[in-house]
Amino acid sequence: MQQDTLDTLDEDLSGLKPAQWQERMAALAEENGMYQSLGANHFATFIDQGNTLLVSFETRQGIHNLSEQAQPLGFDLVRNLGWSHLCLVSNGDTWFREETIYGFFDQLIDDGFFDEFDKVVFYGAGPCGYAAAAFSVAAPGATVVAIQPQATLDPQLTNWDDRFSEQRGLDFTSRYGYAPDMLDAAQDAFVLFDPQEHLDAMHAALFARKAVTRLPMAHLGGTVQTRLIEMDILYHVIALAGAGRLTRQRFYKLYRARRNNAPYLRHLLARLDREDRPYLMTLLCRNVAQRMRAPRFRRRLQQLEKRAEAGEFHLPPAA
Repeated sequence: MQQDTLDTLDEDLSGLKPAQWQERMAALAEENGMYQSLGANHFATFIDQGNTLLVSFETRQGIHNLSEQAQPLGFDLVRNLGWSHLCLVSNGDTWFREETIYGFFDQLIDDGFFDEFDKVVFYGAGPCGYAAAAFSVAAPGATVVAIQPQATLDPQLTNWDDRFSEQRGLDFTSRYGYAPDMLDAAQDAFVLFDPQEHLDAMHAALFARKAVTRLPMAHLGGTVQTRLIEMDILYHVIALAGAGRLTRQRFYKLYRARRNNAPYLRHLLARLDREDRPYLMTLLCRNVAQRMRAPRFRRRLQQLEKRAEAGEFHLPPAA
């Protein structure tokens, strides 16, 4: 990898207005690969480096919210692993359902673009997770990592999902439409979701395919991607996918990092509180209070001990 590429991709873009940010993204891409406008709401950047290609689908708003430097997720992998990176960026949640996007991938297929890489990984979360699965058909043999993806918004199939009523007019019945079917050409795919988020879990069930590994993660809530970034494991998951080494066992070994993630622990405590399970709450609060600076869990432990003294339940034995 050339050092000048490393230097240019380390630029802080966080202070730029949207139009300026897109212009700078275009300049960075053209310096290191390719930039292409895809209509009013989308554009693509390509950073040409190594023989592993990450294809990520991201929103402009998500990039600014998740990156301190307002950079696409893949830039870190370009810098640290020497990967190439194709990034499709939308303005808002569009599910990338536009003819310009279909035509872009058609052209990549015709040009044999994906054949130039030893390994291709498609990645996205939410509506972008839908797109990662749907467009992965363009690169047979790819690996897909999709977080909380929708299978489709076609009301004939998913009228039970009332979250996206304004997007019901999008066409999910034409090309690259039903995401689970588009995974039939993938070597493997991983669908990450919180099974307690019922609508996400219902979409995940539609992805049941031979090559798909569904990875449920309870108590993460509706922002799984953010939690994985906080745990510092998302990049490891994608890196394992690019090396062809991501498995259920390796994922859940990484996922042990949730034990130190405050939002996860709060979700778990709230669940036990709703179910009124003081014995388990005591075990949780003891464990967290011993390992972390966690005033909330210490206070809750004191409250539980008082309840036990009043005879409401028996405290678990001290470790």
